[in-house]
Amino acid sequence: MSRTERLLQLMQILRRHRYPVSGAALSQELGISLRSLYRDIATLQNQGAKIAGEAGLGYVLQPGFTLPPLMFTEEEIAAIALGSRWVARQADHKLALAARDALAKIASVLPAEARQELETSGLLIGPSSSNAGNDEQLRQVRLAIRKQHKLVLEYQDETGKASERTIWPCALAFFDSLRVIVAWCELRNDFRHFRTDRIQSLQVADQIYPRSRQALLKEWRVQQGIRPER
Repeated sequence: MSRTERLLQLMQILRRHRYPVSGAALSQELGISLRSLYRDIATLQNQGAKIAGEAGLGYVLQPGFTLPPLMFTEEEIAAIALGSRWVARQADHKLALAARDALAKIASVLPAEARQELETSGLLIGPSSSNAGNDEQLRQVRLAIRKQHKLVLEYQDETGKASERTIWPCALAFFDSLRVIVAWCELRNDFRHFRTDRIQSLQVADQIYPRSRQALLKEWRVQQGIRPER
């Protein structure tokens, strides 16, 4: 690998991580010494890359820095194709359409050989077995999460018992056969998980819930013992 390729790969790794990553982890992934890594970091910083951190503390690429278009590897093309097709098959209509549009935009700027690889990928998504609730409900749930608005649900639990719940939705989990809302429940005063196929009716309230979505999601991860995404 040339040094130019290595610098581009280092930028890609930093862009992948949301939190500071140690020099040791970076050097291990790149297969270089710590001394070489520190030189590469300094080179990128001198070229204008906004990399915060220092030896012993870790490094993070600050928001607002945009990389020029990079060539995708064959594995990256496969991941993009598979992920977009899964969303197009499993999500609500509006999100599925966005996935197809994103895939088309990426294809339009790729060289001919890479575009053919993207369009003819042999990785396919099978038919969905989901009974996950109606399309409009999923769209409303996504909107409430994005806007941090409360949701009022008429909800039926696994025993068939109905109740009205006011919740603060912070995430929507997509499984193969169902969709689950992660939310703070005002009735239970704790986090609860709500299957969208058990929602009898749904209304997006005008009120914005009092804590940020990011804070709720972080608290839920801690409660569930889930490590933060990097």
